[in-house]
Amino acid sequence: MSQATQGLPTVDAIRAHFPALQRLHGGQQVAYFDGPGGTQVPRSVVEAMSDYLYHHNANTHWAYPTSEETDAAIAGARAAMAALLHAAPHEVAFGANMTTLTFHLARALGREWGPGDEVVITELDHHANQAPWRAIERERGITIRVVPLNLETYELDWAAIEQAVTPRTRLVAVTAGSNALGTMPDVARVARLAHDAGALCFVDAVHYTPHGVVDVQAFDCDFLGCSAYKFYGPHIGVLYGKADRIAALDVPKLEPSPNTVPERLETGTQNHEGIVGAGAAAHFLASLGTGADQRAKVVSAMTGLHARGEQLFARLWDGIGAVPGAVRYGPPPGRPRTPTIAFTVPGVTPEQAARTLAKQGVFVSHGDYYASTVVQRLGLQPDGMIRAGCSCYTTDDEVDRLIAGVQDLAR
Repeated sequence: MSQATQGLPTVDAIRAHFPALQRLHGGQQVAYFDGPGGTQVPRSVVEAMSDYLYHHNANTHWAYPTSEETDAAIAGARAAMAALLHAAPHEVAFGANMTTLTFHLARALGREWGPGDEVVITELDHHANQAPWRAIERERGITIRVVPLNLETYELDWAAIEQAVTPRTRLVAVTAGSNALGTMPDVARVARLAHDAGALCFVDAVHYTPHGVVDVQAFDCDFLGCSAYKFYGPHIGVLYGKADRIAALDVPKLEPSPNTVPERLETGTQNHEGIVGAGAAAHFLASLGTGADQRAKVVSAMTGLHARGEQLFARLWDGIGAVPGAVRYGPPPGRPRTPTIAFTVPGVTPEQAARTLAKQGVFVSHGDYYASTVVQRLGLQPDGMIRAGCSCYTTDDEVDRLIAGVQDLAR
């Protein structure tokens, strides 16, 4: 056990929170390696959502008890998410998912852009951090500059980023963690470069959030998106924005709806139970750490989970690397990355591999995971890759089961 993981509960203690881990398939307990596409949910999150729906369900901002309780529940969820992100509660907005929120943000920002303005995106990013900006390119005539993926390091080349950012740049969109390769760019450095050029910085932290310490103050990004269902919550998206940036957005909205920060970003009636669940997921993560306040507990927990993830990933990386013919994609252990591995096995399509492993109770993802540019650059279309991600409930034994299953595939 490393010093960073000493304060964490044991893996068995963490697993006790997740009823899904009792599922059997093919006579074996399921090993969930599909976390990068959506994690399992602890009992406390489901109970919080059920309690809201059973006892407090109402619409907002009216003068009767259940409506006032709903207002309080949403405020509590904002506070919990703010502690997770190191933001202020009024800088946290909710929406259907990160993709929808990013399209919404792009449309608002794009109303002020036109020919001659530029947005920088990267080949490393999920399509949800490419398509919204491409839409503004079509609608407003802006120019998109693309930072290439280095196929030797599976990282972004800093010189290429510097070259892409110019005085015409209005925004730099970058991922904090690649959902395909696990790569974790230095987003704080990217934000500094953007700001030095007078541009904004948007960070996609969907894949990063369950694996690292999110700190929007240290990142100094203007906006950041994440999704609760990637960090043990329900299917709902979260958008952070600096308060002055949110206030300045020319957002598409209904005239009677609130114009306050952050409600002006929340179009229509929200998924109240999902918001409550997102707050409960943030509380769950904090409960795994120690400290004097909620933020300190978050930092403790996420630092420990990242360290434990590095240990699991090294075991997984070495095990898959020993499989004859298997090809691994992404930075090796020791580089800034999440505990997510993408690989291929000769003679077996990723879908075939996923179906075969599932029969053994090992659940993995296959395809391009909407990181289609990465897969295209790697020359792996149309089948894509096999992806396995370690989560807070992953054990050494499960990693060994996955490796053994891949060894069988290779035979």
